[in-house]
Amino acid sequence: MSQKPKVKFTNKDKSKFFATLKTNVDQYFVQNNISKHADARMVLKTITMMAAYYVPYALLLIFHVPALILVGLFIIMGTAMAGIGMSVMHDANHNAYSSNPTVNKFVGYSLNLMGGAVFNWKLQHNLLHHTYTNINGMDDDIDGASMMRFSPDRPYKKVFRFQYIYAFFFYAILSLHWITGKDFLQLINYRKNGVNRESKAGVYRQFATLLWIKGFYYFYMLFIPIYFFHYSIGPLILGFVSLHVVCGLILSVVFQLAHTVQGTTFPMPNNSGEIENDWAIHQMNTTADFARDNAFVNWYVGGLNFQVEHHLFPGICHVHYRAISDIVKSTAEEFDVPYLDNPTFWGAVGSHIAILKYFGTEEHPVAELGKTKFAA
Repeated sequence: MSQKPKVKFTNKDKSKFFATLKTNVDQYFVQNNISKHADARMVLKTITMMAAYYVPYALLLIFHVPALILVGLFIIMGTAMAGIGMSVMHDANHNAYSSNPTVNKFVGYSLNLMGGAVFNWKLQHNLLHHTYTNINGMDDDIDGASMMRFSPDRPYKKVFRFQYIYAFFFYAILSLHWITGKDFLQLINYRKNGVNRESKAGVYRQFATLLWIKGFYYFYMLFIPIYFFHYSIGPLILGFVSLHVVCGLILSVVFQLAHTVQGTTFPMPNNSGEIENDWAIHQMNTTADFARDNAFVNWYVGGLNFQVEHHLFPGICHVHYRAISDIVKSTAEEFDVPYLDNPTFWGAVGSHIAILKYFGTEEHPVAELGKTKFAA
């Protein structure tokens, strides 16, 4: 694999949008005398999410439950696993959970406990996705492998005509792929393309860490229940797969609703490797909020429905996003910058399906994508 190209943003219009917005948001926290990090709501959510994951696991060990209940417990764990990913480890690995780096590091390792690898996740998400949002070839989060087309700049295949149907199958196996081969593939690819700048010895250590993480995960999720608690392999594997199908679907759908929907754009750099736009305005064009006034969605998805606010201020804990979203919206209006907002969850799902169809029928010029705007 070749080195990833260098891409830079140029604020050609000398916009003061982000400087003004940052001042406005900072004033909100100063005037209200509150921290940008976690508060009691976040701590309670962390306890709730972790309990929802590990209590069902403890129950299936304590009580040798029938197969149907076993699967049900795993489904609860899958729902909680997605919640931990969106609401707990996500903030911690953005250093938004606490002002104490040790706390962020410790809470962020919840990803490792669930079979993932923090060091890979930070490269894919914090570095590539947050910097180069919706840029084909740079943002790995819109790289749908060979069967998906999430960008108009991706070469077209006839099979994409059906992606709005089969996409959800691939969403369902995302988590299973993650805990098996994805981390190893990323380690190899990021080393080859220069994203992972660890020394050769450092990469060997990371490989050993991956083996330890995966081994520990499979040991407590499968080996302990089978070997020590005498569960039949069939029902346990069914429950384990159910856990990851639920988790994968939730994580994939929630993420796609923030970037691969009608109204968002997919810019590409010019011949000089430049995105001719201010980075913050680029985020406003490529990112969308959804269901801002849905209390349950706000709580469960960890503020990922406030993806605009998250991309602009990833170091702020998500429990504050609803409050600062009005500041972001009003400042965007002041500078005539788009603020993309789909009012409902299901409306956002419909918009995602529509753009999957759009990318799947034929090749479309990028300029057409901005025609459909969300209701503000």
